Amino acid sequence: MKVTRLSKGFRRNGPDYRFGDQVDFDEVRDTFGFCTISIGQWVTKSERYISANLIYDALADLAQILNIPPEAIGLRGTLNFSFGTGGQLGVQAHYNSASRTLALAKNAGAGAIAHEWWHAFDHYICKHMFTTTSAHGFASSYWLSNIQKKAHPLNTILSDFYQTCLLDVTANNPSVYFNEAVHLDKQYNQLYFSKPEELTARAFEACIAYHASIQNAFLVSGIINSDLEKAGGFPCASLRAQLSQHVFNYFNVLGAALHHRRD
Repeated sequence: MKVTRLSKGFRRNGPDYRFGDQVDFDEVRDTFGFCTISIGQWVTKSERYISANLIYDALADLAQILNIPPEAIGLRGTLNFSFGTGGQLGVQAHYNSASRTLALAKNAGAGAIAHEWWHAFDHYICKHMFTTTSAHGFASSYWLSNIQKKAHPLNTILSDFYQTCLLDVTANNPSVYFNEAVHLDKQYNQLYFSKPEELTARAFEACIAYHASIQNAFLVSGIINSDLEKAGGFPCASLRAQLSQHVFNYFNVLGAALHHRRD
């Protein structure tokens, strides 16, 4: 059953997982397999209730879209989650590879969960994809290197996603998406948009944002018809279609294996 509702201004269209019940952050931790959850001391009781529901629904939507068990969101219990604590000035959300923590700011983290979760996944999967890695390495960056990949069917599918995102059809030159990101970096005099981990994170969240059956503005927002999209900061429609095929194929295969393991 699909439900459409407004909660604190965040529009959502998706299944009702909670059936109207209030959840707490312990349930968020246990349901989605996080190692720990930290809540800032300035988060009030009412804010805890509201944010726990919003985060629960967003993560449940992400698991549903990817067709993976909810506990897989926690990346085998290695991912920590923080809300309203340990943030960075001017940053609505971020992933800290040193502590393996996905952090949301109390009043400004909405819409960034999909992007930051990809960073966590991209970091987690690196050691499973390559023979030699560093503690803070991201698979998307390592993919462009000459480091040997580990042979596995899932790694082949994920490699197809990275290649389609970062390279053109010849696999010898940067993709148009990559080149447009370089142009954006030159425009803003920085190195951010063209980083492989940022290119793939924006590609992933764009695939989630354009998912037809489930929409959740707390999970992902600020993409469709945005100025950044118009400037080439997200994959164009044709590229996004290819990327969606690869990324959803990857998680469908992974999800099937994980569901089978649970049975």
